[in-house]
Amino acid sequence: MNVTVESMAPCKKLMRVEIEAQKVDEAFESVMKDFRREASLPGFRPGKAPREMVLRKYEKEIQDETKRKLISEAYRTAVEEQKLDVLGQPDIEEIQFNRGQPLQFAATIETAPEFELPDYKGLPVQRELRSVTEADVERALNLLREQRVTFNKVERALQSGDIAVVNYTGTCEGKPIIEIAPTAKGLSENKHFWVEATPNSFIPGFADQLIGAQAGDKRTVAVDFPADFVTPQLAGKKGSYEVEVTEVKEKVLPALDEALAKSYGAESRENLQAGVRTDLENELKFKQDKTVRTEVVRALLGRVNFDLPETAVAHETRNVVYDLVQENTKRGVPRQAIEQQKEQIYSAATRNAKERVKVQFLLQKIAEKEDIKVSQEEIAQRVHHLAGMYQIPADKFLRDLQKRNGLIEVYDQIMNEKVINFLQENAKIEDVPPSSPAAPEASAVNPS
Repeated sequence: MNVTVESMAPCKKLMRVEIEAQKVDEAFESVMKDFRREASLPGFRPGKAPREMVLRKYEKEIQDETKRKLISEAYRTAVEEQKLDVLGQPDIEEIQFNRGQPLQFAATIETAPEFELPDYKGLPVQRELRSVTEADVERALNLLREQRVTFNKVERALQSGDIAVVNYTGTCEGKPIIEIAPTAKGLSENKHFWVEATPNSFIPGFADQLIGAQAGDKRTVAVDFPADFVTPQLAGKKGSYEVEVTEVKEKVLPALDEALAKSYGAESRENLQAGVRTDLENELKFKQDKTVRTEVVRALLGRVNFDLPETAVAHETRNVVYDLVQENTKRGVPRQAIEQQKEQIYSAATRNAKERVKVQFLLQKIAEKEDIKVSQEEIAQRVHHLAGMYQIPADKFLRDLQKRNGLIEVYDQIMNEKVINFLQENAKIEDVPPSSPAAPEASAVNPS
């Protein structure tokens, strides 16, 4: 067998293979024998029909099977001999096939990029020195109080921070909003709608114009829909609302006492505060570690450039686009708005995909060099964890993964984590003062 390989483009090669005529004839005869054993022709028991009769009836099928076997076996052998790291499936073009002649075919293949690993130990990373303050704990405790807030009806004028219960109808450019934005029914008309008397509640400026109103009052409210408003048909336009205030409610926060603590599963106010502080410290450490890991990968990316396989980038781009569309849909962005931004989404997805693919090849090569492996036990533990997270029986979750070759994704996920851990452990981390007074997010607190 003769094999030649030539480069067509970065990460793309053309492999030409020629199989000797003798091998072609031997393969043909082998397939012929298989067909003859199974052939059922009138007047003959299976396996007893004359060779010439079997050949006349099944010649095309025998040729096709011979070609398939020869090309499949020769392709695998050629890839191994040439030590090619092939990605995906080849594009095979048959050039010549006849009995008594050499079989020739060409395979266009995509290969993993070839590059030298940069220095990946001692990557420089800065870590901001932060700590949980009393103010952070107080903010978190107030958030917990907010989650137990009650609303009491009051017979007075609406004040900032109160809740106004309103009925309203809206117009834009003199037309009912429903005519301009058919899917925005809730923006056009609503009854018993709760709006908090804060500047950016509902539509910016809407609630401000209700301050001072009492139950039974009616007001005309003028609004300017923001340029980036979630409903594109209204973005940048002016609107008008006829509003009736039906009720005013006062927000009442519970006291920071034993009763509140027990409602969150803590035995005392002191235990609640201690639990909140611990949660904030854990959250801060998680964020610091996440930032360090991100910066380690970014530092690694900046140390090497190499060409990326087009197919791998295209595949990852599709994944990123899907994730972005799903994320926007969950946030309530209308499909029409997503469609209008498809060019920006695709451009952002392509940049993201290139970075992801580059990282994947780098981490894979580091894993090989450092002999970092993933055990079957680690895969089983991760599958069990994911099954629990998605509330699916573990055996069913495993079968579903196997059906779609999802175990490879699980393997890659664990491997990437282990390599990034390795990079983090070997990074040169410099602790620096905080660049801003940002604090751990109180919303992440889970006091239980």
